[in-house]
Amino acid sequence: MKILVTGGTGYIGSNVAVQLLESGYDVIVLDSLSNSKSSVVERIKRITRKNLTFFKGDIRDKSLLDGIFKKNTIHAVMHFAGLKSVADSETNPLDYYATNVAGTVTLIESMLFANVKKIIFSSSATVYGDNGLIEHSETSPLNPINVYGKTKFIVEGMLKEIRSGNPSFTYAALRYFNPVGAHCSGLLGEDPKNKPNNLMPILANVATGRQKELSIYGNDYNTPDGTCLRDYIHVTDLAAGHIAALEKIIQTKTTFTVNLGTGKPHSVRELIKTFELVSGKKITFKYAQRRKGDLDQYFANPNEAERLLAWTAKLDLFRMCEDVWRWQQLQQSGL
Repeated sequence: MKILVTGGTGYIGSNVAVQLLESGYDVIVLDSLSNSKSSVVERIKRITRKNLTFFKGDIRDKSLLDGIFKKNTIHAVMHFAGLKSVADSETNPLDYYATNVAGTVTLIESMLFANVKKIIFSSSATVYGDNGLIEHSETSPLNPINVYGKTKFIVEGMLKEIRSGNPSFTYAALRYFNPVGAHCSGLLGEDPKNKPNNLMPILANVATGRQKELSIYGNDYNTPDGTCLRDYIHVTDLAAGHIAALEKIIQTKTTFTVNLGTGKPHSVRELIKTFELVSGKKITFKYAQRRKGDLDQYFANPNEAERLLAWTAKLDLFRMCEDVWRWQQLQQSGL
């Protein structure tokens, strides 16, 4: 089977592409390279020793999409292409609605025109927002509090409505918690073109000396050490969840929404201490003011993914930090 992976040179998309190839699927990657590098394609090939097809382009380019679907017999789409910074979404909301929402509309229009009716959607735990809960199951209230989360919420609703009007249209919406880690080879990791805004890449930059210190936003939260608790999941486990979801919709044609998380939150200080242990480096940090919208803690109830997909996260916080440190060291050595 041939799978189109939008955003397939990005952090999560590239790791999923690896597991797709290793699982015997043919892979077509579409990416604008707005926040990734073309060298990722060769790294995927190097890891898997298999070929893939790459197109540089934007999901809003309907003529490009129509051409890809016309020239290839595509069985399903894995949709990662989109903008993903919570802070940036508040500053540039129109960009997020144009790419994350309108871009998905264009993608699905081209899919349906080509009679492709299976899609795995990269959603987010941000759809839960501030709903008064700390543990989130798929039936928890949805109350996104930032533009990024709202775009994911809108697309989830759109997928549900398309399915309602077209019962042969099948989708899985996967709500990620906090993806971290890197491929065990050290060849694929989180490598944003712009200044990183996620905790783990900043932490790694401090460990390697590329950044002076790490800012911890708030130390007075209602948690054991005063810093936020989050559900960190290794990107390799996350990718495995996508393969399980793809196989489920291919085999059963069922539609579903599931959390992909560990259900075991860790604090910012705990993450720092683990990274220090793995790297042997002292992480310099300072406390800064809380950021608007940050919650004390939130984490997944992953039981539905285990029940429906026979999937559970297997890799712990030490392994997450270990793989990121290997990735950082290989990048510094130029490999």
